[in-house]
Amino acid sequence: MPQPQAAEFTALLDGVCLLPHWGVIQAQGEDAASFLHNQLTNDVLLLPVGQARLAAFCNAKGRMQASFVVVKTAPDTVLLVMPQDLLAQTLKRLSMFVLRAKLKLSDATAQWQLRGLLGAAAPSGSPWATTVEGAAHTVVLYPAALGDVQVPRALWLAPTDAPVPAAWRTPALPMERWTWAEVLSAVPLLTQPVFEAFVPQMLNYESVGGVNFKKGCYPGQEVVARSQFRGTLKRRMAHVASPVSLVVGQEVFTPADPEQACGTVVLSAARPDGQGWDALVSGTLDSMQAGWHAGSAQGEPLELLPLPYALLDDL
Repeated sequence: MPQPQAAEFTALLDGVCLLPHWGVIQAQGEDAASFLHNQLTNDVLLLPVGQARLAAFCNAKGRMQASFVVVKTAPDTVLLVMPQDLLAQTLKRLSMFVLRAKLKLSDATAQWQLRGLLGAAAPSGSPWATTVEGAAHTVVLYPAALGDVQVPRALWLAPTDAPVPAAWRTPALPMERWTWAEVLSAVPLLTQPVFEAFVPQMLNYESVGGVNFKKGCYPGQEVVARSQFRGTLKRRMAHVASPVSLVVGQEVFTPADPEQACGTVVLSAARPDGQGWDALVSGTLDSMQAGWHAGSAQGEPLELLPLPYALLDDL
């Protein structure tokens, strides 16, 4: 499939996007950090105030029920930024484990404004680095990448009454541009159609700072650790280009074993130039080499593209 030229690519991903499809769970209280530390795949207890991390919430079998950009806004307050379609059930599931812990969990979406920054609007820096201006937090995310060209991405969250920078008051980029950029970053947040479909490594989370193998127990920790330390990782996520539409949760197949699906679409977006689709697919390593096809072994072939980051080897 033809790739956009560098100048065209960067022009398509330059500006600010509203993020109405994302929401915020707030954990507030003296036990907020320690409680989430015991529930998520990453270290929240030692997360400095004003900083952010990627993390997942798993079931006892290590399957992801949600994932978040975790932001600690105060010593007793942690925000979980996540897709709206999993927010209510995630809040309910987390609340089941609060017991005597001193914190309150709530849907704080209405209290925060979320914007996605792309291109020149996004600050440079290492992924998950965070800057704080007043009550606003800007989290550097993994860049969108196509070939050798990378476009910066960042998440801006601020209280709803905080002023919006004047440069961002022009018409926002459509949300579809943000989704395309998220696909090209190869760091997706989990959504409802793939609830409990993957352990974190199947989405490469251990390679992008979403799993801490030195922290204490959390739901599914034994499964996640065993997958990494025993060299049993059989599935990975890859970036593909497709000439046809793909939807989240759709199965992909390989002619080498046409009777059963070998992978699942994690996130997909149409290219703004109309030249096909980009998608993230999690599938078996063997089938990845044999070739993936959309919908069936006779479906349209999917072109495997390089990831913008290196994968962490099995430990």
